[in-house]
Amino acid sequence: MPDITRPQSSSAPDSSLPHSTPTDRAPRDGTLTDRLSRVALWTAAAHAAESHRDTPYVLDPWAADFLRTAGFTEGPPGDGPLQRLLPDWAVVRTRFFDEHLVDAARSGCRQVVLLGAGLDTRALRLNWPTGVHVFEVEDRSVLAFKEHVLNWSPPTCGRRSLVGADPTSGSWADGLLAAGFDPRRPTAWLGETLLYHLPPHVVETVVATMTELSAPGSTFGAECVNSESVSSSFVAPFLDALSATGIAWQWQLAEPQEWWAERGWEARPADLLTLPYVVQRLSPYLPLLTEAAAKCVFLTTGTLRS
Repeated sequence: MPDITRPQSSSAPDSSLPHSTPTDRAPRDGTLTDRLSRVALWTAAAHAAESHRDTPYVLDPWAADFLRTAGFTEGPPGDGPLQRLLPDWAVVRTRFFDEHLVDAARSGCRQVVLLGAGLDTRALRLNWPTGVHVFEVEDRSVLAFKEHVLNWSPPTCGRRSLVGADPTSGSWADGLLAAGFDPRRPTAWLGETLLYHLPPHVVETVVATMTELSAPGSTFGAECVNSESVSSSFVAPFLDALSATGIAWQWQLAEPQEWWAERGWEARPADLLTLPYVVQRLSPYLPLLTEAAAKCVFLTTGTLRS
């Protein structure tokens, strides 16, 4: 298992990071109100709670600071079994994609692109191999808030670039290229929670752009909602509660391997119950996990087909 955690103390960043600070100022009231930011803050809350465990799966020293600065105290809506599981699931998902990205970087993908980066701090907390360039594609206001909280904390990768662009629009590709992205080099892409919040036609556009910019050897990671489980008694009450916040799980798949194959990628949904840390963390919830509940989402990774 790779060593994936390396939290750092705050200090001035390397001056070789020309794209590390967006021009926007942090929001005056310290709050984020767009729907994806709320999802990012729920994840930050899970990371902050995880830091108090004796053997945390994720070490994110900035998570609690994000919450304090945003004045954010709410959790996912409703009080069903899925809501009770969500904080631990967020930690498991983070750990899974942490390992995927570090493994991909060690296998030759020295460009890492975080699509819809939100409050992701992987560029600052993972033990990256030498020469990794992490690009964070996100709305400028979100990046400004994040940089305000990070306060010049140094990256643990070789270079960190912020791309202030809406990752659901066509302009993010131009911003990525302007930030130094090289489409001739293998890339590890991550759309951790971005895609399933988007309408299917927007997902098609994002993935098509990602594929066009990918060199042989590139990889991706994404969480996908299982369309066959969304009407289950485990998932449906949460989706009803979620809709009241303006958030929806819009992009849903039944066969992720087929969907990604049609777009040029060989995909592998993880068999989560083969991962010891997943079994250990989710064991208290096993009485709740029917087959439909256990497969309500897919943690999917894959490689570009040659």
